[in-house]
Amino acid sequence: MKQLKWLLTSILVLILLSSVFAAGQQGNPNGQKGIEIPTTTIQRENKEYGQGIGQGTQTQTEQRTQEMGQIQTMVQQKQQEMNREMQGMSVKEQKIYQNQNQVRLAVHTLLAMENLTGGIGKNISAIAREFNNSIQATIRAENRIQTRSGFVRLFVGGDEKAAQEIEQQVNQNKIRIQKLKENINNCDCDEQIKAMLQEQIQKMEEEQIRLQQLAEREKSNKGLFGWIWKR
Repeated sequence: MKQLKWLLTSILVLILLSSVFAAGQQGNPNGQKGIEIPTTTIQRENKEYGQGIGQGTQTQTEQRTQEMGQIQTMVQQKQQEMNREMQGMSVKEQKIYQNQNQVRLAVHTLLAMENLTGGIGKNISAIAREFNNSIQATIRAENRIQTRSGFVRLFVGGDEKAAQEIEQQVNQNKIRIQKLKENINNCDCDEQIKAMLQEQIQKMEEEQIRLQQLAEREKSNKGLFGWIWKR
């Protein structure tokens, strides 16, 4: 009889414990996993968000680097195109274009960099186009100087009108170069872009020095009888 009571009591205790455990499972069906899953999700989302920020910054840097590379490629292609143009020219013409092509490349580069120079991009492009028109004028004037016959040069001297045209263009280009420098100083672009802009300006300045010296030599050549007209 005692054994039967003990057995019934044990069964009741087991039933009671099972009911309590089942009620606990219904209140929290996932047990501890219900707490860990949101935590893991938040950590994963935070990690992905952090990676997104890093990737965004990296993309901007990569994009700028890619654009700079594209500009350098375009400049190289322009250089090759100019070299092909000179193949059909005389030696004197090749000498003229070989010098002035450096400025043509600089102008081409400035125009290509318009989107990389922020608010001053349009100003720089406008000045570069003015420079391009000046190049055409100085090429024509220098061509007259280089192709002037030795006979005419001996008796009459140099082509003073061509020299004056070059000097006029050089003086205007000096003003343009100064404007370019002012715009670059106000540029909010990074140092790599500024360095590339300054490199183009240096090429322009060097060519103006050469043209100025050419004009001065041409004007000083009076020939045997040129002093009659050139006073």
